Amino acid sequence: VQLQAYGGGLVQAGGSLRLSCAVSGTIFSINAPGWYRQAPGKQRELVAVITSGGSTNYADSVKGRFTISRDNAKNTVYLQMASLKPEDTAVYYCKARVRRVSWSVESEYWGQGTLVTVSS
Repeated sequence: VQLQAYGGGLVQAGGSLRLSCAVSGTIFSINAPGWYRQAPGKQRELVAVITSGGSTNYADSVKGRFTISRDNAKNTVYLQMASLKPEDTAVYYCKARVRRVSWSVESEYWGQGTLVTVSS
């Protein structure tokens, strides 16, 4: 199983970006995929997570600006980011718990990270 995150880049404050995280490999189910970020000198923190039923949870700092969504047919999770601020600058990682076959336990997987830089 691999998680491939992409879509990062350089954007001006107030701009938008959409991150994508594609999950590939032998997959039976994907549970609670989410996005995390790590800014220089800081710990990695949760940005947003989405459940199988579509429920979402966001960090207070991004509520109202970021939207997480998933396309189950494509095994892909998205993070639409709007009204970006310089403090959103970080490496963004996706994470998911994946069950590879119906009788296996879930394992946690991380993507490689994609850099988002917001200039003031």
